[in-house]
Amino acid sequence: MKKTLLILGIALATLTSCEKNHNENCGTIINDGISNGCYWLEIENDNTGNRKTFCFDYGVWFGAYRGTDFCVYGEPQW
Repeated sequence: MKKTLLILGIALATLTSCEKNHNENCGTIINDGISNGCYWLEIENDNTGNRKTFCFDYGVWFGAYRGTDFCVYGEPQW
């Protein structure tokens, strides 16, 4: 019985550790660019599937790559 519980516990821990970030303002960068002095990133929200474009400073924009996870803080969920 203890062995079965141990195996189930390990399986549960493994599954939850692989779970994606469920922060309401996190998503995947799907596009980026520069226009009118705005270094922008288009992000698809992990929870809603909605896409929104945000302006960032050069340092944030330069270090962000398409296809990577990215969180936007201080914004309502989109």
